Amino acid sequence: MAAAKRARDRWLFQLGPREPGEVLLVMRRVFILPTRAGLAFCGLLLIMLIGAVNYNLGLGFALTFFTGACAVADMVMTARNLGLLRLAPGRAQPVFAGEEAQFELHLHNPGRRDRYAVWLGFQEQGAPRHVADVLAGASASVVLATPTTRRGWLAAPRVRLFTRFPLGLFGAWSYWLPDLKVLVYPFPEYDAPPLPTSGAASEDGHGQVGLDNFAGIRSYQPGDPMRHLAWRQIARLDPASGQLLTKHFEGGAVAELSLDFDQLPPSLDLELRLSRMTRWVLEAEQRALPYAFRLGQQHFPSALGEAHRAACLRALALYGSEGTA
Repeated sequence: MAAAKRARDRWLFQLGPREPGEVLLVMRRVFILPTRAGLAFCGLLLIMLIGAVNYNLGLGFALTFFTGACAVADMVMTARNLGLLRLAPGRAQPVFAGEEAQFELHLHNPGRRDRYAVWLGFQEQGAPRHVADVLAGASASVVLATPTTRRGWLAAPRVRLFTRFPLGLFGAWSYWLPDLKVLVYPFPEYDAPPLPTSGAASEDGHGQVGLDNFAGIRSYQPGDPMRHLAWRQIARLDPASGQLLTKHFEGGAVAELSLDFDQLPPSLDLELRLSRMTRWVLEAEQRALPYAFRLGQQHFPSALGEAHRAACLRALALYGSEGTA
C-alpha cells in the first residue's frame, strides 16, 4: 500500500531524485487545490448565484461575481506565495542514535513581495509544523527534526512546503528533496565497564615511576594552583555556570589508554561493542585522558581533542558500511 502511494505521488507530483545545491521553485512545481473553507465558499457563491437568477437581482449578480473575482485573486496570490522561492540546504550536526537529527534549511526570497505563512515539514511526518515568513530580498532558516534509530548516514526525508496565505480559500504546496544527510553515531552504552587502562599505576594512584603525573580532570577545589586550571575544558562549559576544572596530578606512572575493538569479547553483539567503544571515547574525552584508538584497519595514535573525538566516532558510525563518504 505504501509503495503504491509513493509511486502515485512520484507520477502525480513529478517527484525525482535528490536535488543538490540551491533549488528554484518554478510555478510548475507548485500545486493548488481549494481548502475546506474554499469549498464552502464555492457553495456559498453557487447559492448566491441561484438566488440572483431566481429573483433577477442585479445587485445579487454584482455581489456574486465580485466575490468570485476575489476568490480567483486569492488563488493566484496563494500560488505566488510559494512560486519562485529559492531553497538551499544548511548544516546537519552529527547526533547519537536515538536522538533527533536536525536539518537546517534556508529559504531565500529574491522577489519584491513578502512571503508570509510558509509552512514546512517532512512529508513522512504529516502536516507541516514549522512556519516561516520570508521578507522581500531576505532569507529565513528553519530547522526540521526527525528521530534516528540506527548508526550511519541518515539522509533528509522529503520536505513539503505548504501555504494558505492570504485568505485560506486555497492551499498551495510543493515538494523538495534536499541533498543533505547527517552522521549518526552509535548510542553510548549504559553502565559500561571502566576504561581499559594498562600500566604501572595502582588503585590508590601511586605507581613506581614519576612523582607528578597527569591523572585526569576534576572540579576546582580551594587551594589548587592557578597553573593547574584546565582552560580547554573550562571553555567548553556554560560561562554562566561559573564552574572551574583543574588538572589532577598523582604520584606514580600514568596508565596508557588504548581503545582496541579487537580486545572486546567476541561473544558480544556487534552493536553493543560499538556502543561500548563510543562510551569509552566520550569518557576519555571528559576526563581529558589521551587515548589511542583501533577499529579494524583504522588506527589513530594517542591524542585528545575535538578532531580526534570526531574521527573516532565517525569510524564507529560507519563501521561495516560500504560508503564512508
